[in-house]
Amino acid sequence: MLALIGDKWSAQVLVELGDGPRRFTQLERAIEGVSRRMLTLSLRNLERNGLITRTVYPDAPPRVEYATTALVEEIREPLEALGAWARRAGPAIVAARQAYDIRSPN
Repeated sequence: MLALIGDKWSAQVLVELGDGPRRFTQLERAIEGVSRRMLTLSLRNLERNGLITRTVYPDAPPRVEYATTALVEEIREPLEALGAWARRAGPAIVAARQAYDIRSPN
């Protein structure tokens, strides 16, 4: 079950959608470092697993919005806490990796 939300981008998508429905470009701008391809794959996977919905509006040009489902509501609080921890711990993790790589060249 953790694989459903545990990849690098899915959890960030779910946290971003926690503030309400978003369009693809809004998600792309909000999630630092995600490529269009990886965002597309993450959105498809989350939709396939029933964690988000994709709604197409018949505007010209068509407008597509993504939103979380009720399944995500049960895990929203832990996801947001994990996201906050990742933002705080990110610099320390990068520094630890760099120190490790210097000590242990492959």
